[in-house]
Amino acid sequence: MTTLVLFLQLLFILPLALGLNHPNCDLTNTQDQGSTLRIFHIDSPCSPFKSSSSLSWEARVLKTLAQDQARLQYLSSLVAKRSVVPIASGRQMLQSTTYIVKAMIGTPAQSLLLAMDTSSDVAWIPCSGCVGCPSTTAFSPAKSTSFKNVSCSSPQCKQVPNPTCYSRACSFNVTYGSSSIAANLSQDTIRLASDPVTSFTFGCVNKVAGGGTIPPPQGLLGLGRGPLSLMSQSQSIYKSTFSYCLPSFRSLTFSGSLRLGPTSQSLRLKYTPLLRNPRRSSLYYVNLVAIRVGRKVVDIPPEAIAFNPSTGAGTIFDSGTVYTRLAKPVYEAVRNEFRKRVKPPTDVVKSLGGFDTCYSGQIKVPTITFMFKGVNMTMPADNLMLHSTAGSTSCLAMAAAPENVNSVVNVIASMQQQNHRVLIDVPNGRIGLARERCS
Repeated sequence: MTTLVLFLQLLFILPLALGLNHPNCDLTNTQDQGSTLRIFHIDSPCSPFKSSSSLSWEARVLKTLAQDQARLQYLSSLVAKRSVVPIASGRQMLQSTTYIVKAMIGTPAQSLLLAMDTSSDVAWIPCSGCVGCPSTTAFSPAKSTSFKNVSCSSPQCKQVPNPTCYSRACSFNVTYGSSSIAANLSQDTIRLASDPVTSFTFGCVNKVAGGGTIPPPQGLLGLGRGPLSLMSQSQSIYKSTFSYCLPSFRSLTFSGSLRLGPTSQSLRLKYTPLLRNPRRSSLYYVNLVAIRVGRKVVDIPPEAIAFNPSTGAGTIFDSGTVYTRLAKPVYEAVRNEFRKRVKPPTDVVKSLGGFDTCYSGQIKVPTITFMFKGVNMTMPADNLMLHSTAGSTSCLAMAAAPENVNSVVNVIASMQQQNHRVLIDVPNGRIGLARERCS
């Protein structure tokens, strides 16, 4: 699969007209409450682009692992070479959609579904007339009275790679290999739930070349820490604060929530410091101090989980990676202790792709706890094990992080976060955690 196809799988969505037959799944008429939006998993019955593939369980797992591998390479490559990180690069396209929310863009508003990404800064929207964009659902600037292009002299134009001027509008191209995209830097009103964000800056994609024809998701909403992220652009409204609760993969509708702003947040949260790593400034780092399997604190090399602002190493929360990845010595120590504590004792079956701890038959699964300064995050079996839908095989849904990168990032991924409320509070420099039934 080409780099551009991976990008396209992030950027556009199958038309809403595909039909949503599950009860309470009419996203176009969803009235999100206050500053709270519903989050849907890409494979939810409520998702208009849920997979219609007849792939086997094993094939689906391997496909997700491959997408995760590209995602990890992307996260690990985010080492800033200068003080201002560009909002887009070829590597930034290597992401896969997992969770989506509804946004209203323009005046009058046009309804779009956007991928929620806590590790990306920019919003990407396919615009009508796009050459090479395979989706028929796109944002129409001509139908919005509040739409405008960003001028070449604007500060935002300096944030994009290789900016050029066309009719005095800031344009840019990203080329990698035989694939490229062209976009205008544009502004319009975006409304999330009941809150309008005026003059919101985003990439309006108008040309895609060199890619495949797979119809991918519709758009991307970046919730990272960069200057063009939603949180930075809506600081006066949401105070750089948001929380999310990702639904269990086993829930009926895979529906969770995204809560924007400091008000109405859970009072049950316990906090750990939010760290800022200048080498990977868009990401949300925490101080992971230990990992416990059952009641046993695992013996792991301290340097393998240490926060290192000079290299970019450390531990992050990320909504776009599905399965948690740990530095190899950390993963192996956790895996080995996990195997010891599985009941009844059983032989590990052959590995499945990047998963090397799989079992056949019924087992009792020990908990795994990530121990941060000030709060622990304990994960039960539902957060830890992948279960075959057509057999009795189950696998520990964690793996070793890729080693051929600038510096290893430990990633606490979406499956392990499910049924937890995760609060990002940038002004107070903290991340809050609490168990919550998200569905």
